[in-house]
Amino acid sequence: MEHDYLISLLVIVGIDLILGGDNAVVIAMASRNLPDKQRQQAIIIGTFIAVAMRIGLTSAAVYLLNIPFLQCAGGIFLLYLGYQLLIEKKDTQHIKSSTSLWRAIRTIVLADLFMSLDNVIAVAGASHGEFSLVIIGLCVSVPVIIWGSKL
Repeated sequence: MEHDYLISLLVIVGIDLILGGDNAVVIAMASRNLPDKQRQQAIIIGTFIAVAMRIGLTSAAVYLLNIPFLQCAGGIFLLYLGYQLLIEKKDTQHIKSSTSLWRAIRTIVLADLFMSLDNVIAVAGASHGEFSLVIIGLCVSVPVIIWGSKL
């Protein structure tokens, strides 16, 4: 049992690190025009709020994954979204940096909310209903994401 728990934990940390790279870029872009002290505050506060939000979303996803046929409906919806992304030609999105601490935090939190849905679903599936895996996985991978955003 411990072996399965450890493997699941490593999978969750890997998912968080791979899918969290874009979040590190958003954090860096949103806070790049702030003075050093405010940049550190924006990164820490924004990331803390985003992680709390992600824990809540992941716990909801763990619960929802137990509903029969919801995974099938979600898969069909993801196929539709993927097809729409392939045929649609849009300009790239730009992350606005701000000179205001609270606007930078708001940008970090909102961007993380919209960009982490794939992460939430992947982690919820890999956790197999074990909420402690989600918490431990986030506690291990988030410091790495924060460190990456400072680069």
